[in-house]
Amino acid sequence: MDAPVVGLTTYRQQAMWGVWDARADLLPTEYAVALEAAGGVPLLLPPVSLPVAAERLVSRIDALVVSGGADVDPGRYGAQPHPRTTGWQPDRDDWELALLTAAAQAQLPVLGICRGMQLMAVHAGGTLDQHTPDLVGHETHSPGGDTYGAVAVDTEAGSRLAGLVGARLEVSCHHHQSVATHPGFTAVARAADGTVEAIEASGERFCLAVQWHPEIRVEIGLMAGLVEAARTHARRSAR
Repeated sequence: MDAPVVGLTTYRQQAMWGVWDARADLLPTEYAVALEAAGGVPLLLPPVSLPVAAERLVSRIDALVVSGGADVDPGRYGAQPHPRTTGWQPDRDDWELALLTAAAQAQLPVLGICRGMQLMAVHAGGTLDQHTPDLVGHETHSPGGDTYGAVAVDTEAGSRLAGLVGARLEVSCHHHQSVATHPGFTAVARAADGTVEAIEASGERFCLAVQWHPEIRVEIGLMAGLVEAARTHARRSAR
């Protein structure tokens, strides 16, 4: 109970390590390190196509992190691809949408990070702006390559997020898309240019998503909130 198990979704793509150049299931180490620092036990969840896999896994973990990664397939929210929308992965979209459905049914705590926030909005019936620079006129949210943008974010007073991270913070961003509509969620953080940087669902369940990468700066407040929610879920499930 003191160290709840938190599942993290992963990439599935070509990768190189040692003498190998092969398809791999992977995730940047910072995710696991940040969760461990907050007192959780990270468990990687690669895409699985078995029909019951999502329900089985959700019943065995105490919280879920939907990680960053490739663009969401625009067809999932009824849009045609923007010229800058590329590389979507149907198997990962299928898997993570199934996990979100199973998590909602089980009232499992969920944190979405970057792509994870976008997918949570789409899962709820929302839509995305496919290339944020078209709207805001700058590339600060994703400067290019492997560089993170430094973005000042203001949180909504009284929100769960504000209770975890405070009223204002600087975050590390790497996204060229953003959430346009988010039914069932409230926007609880924005950048100065108006970009929605966090959404959360009302109610007791921890169901929160941020457009930035808290694992890069090891934001203990956000991860600690998830881990505490995971502990509570584990205690209730053990009854």
